[in-house]
Amino acid sequence: MARPGGFETAEQQQQQQVLSRQQERHYRLLAELQALVKALPSSCQQRLSYTTLSELALALLDGTVFEIVQGLLEIQHLTEKNLYSQRRQLHSEHRGLKQELFHRHKEAQQCCRPHNLPLLRAAQQREMEAMEQQIREEQRMMDEKIVLELDQKVIDQQSTLEKAGVSGFYITTNPQELTLQMNLLELIRKLQQKEAEAEKKFS
Repeated sequence: MARPGGFETAEQQQQQQVLSRQQERHYRLLAELQALVKALPSSCQQRLSYTTLSELALALLDGTVFEIVQGLLEIQHLTEKNLYSQRRQLHSEHRGLKQELFHRHKEAQQCCRPHNLPLLRAAQQREMEAMEQQIREEQRMMDEKIVLELDQKVIDQQSTLEKAGVSGFYITTNPQELTLQMNLLELIRKLQQKEAEAEKKFS
């Protein structure tokens, strides 16, 4: 009968293999990150220390973060597309309103008696200016809505990645930190592409 200890050593060996495979993957990811960082502006390179990159490589080990980032980017692109089409729709509505007013004014002028024309034109000018003002206001509100929605998406991304334990991510509006986080996202994305290409080669 085999001693129970025998099983333990086989299990231990297995654990050792898993650990060494993970360690190899960690070193490889870290080396690839270090290579990718060289393409970033020097101000960013200085802020991405060996420790930060090592922690990032650890977070990327099991591939979950790659999937999270992929999902976040897809949501962001959908949101941008949606907001862009809303803005385009508003623009085309405004164009329609302007054309309609222009035709109405033209018809009114054709039916108007010559001595009343200056009065009519002045009233029409005021109406046109009021519409222009309303259009500008609606566009400003739309642009504000777009900025707010995109800002909210950034906060969602920061919060999700912070919860996933990705080094360098937390909720902030500091422009320098945001630039750093955007560069980190870009690094993760590039690394994911490299991983996908490597898998294709081996499959």
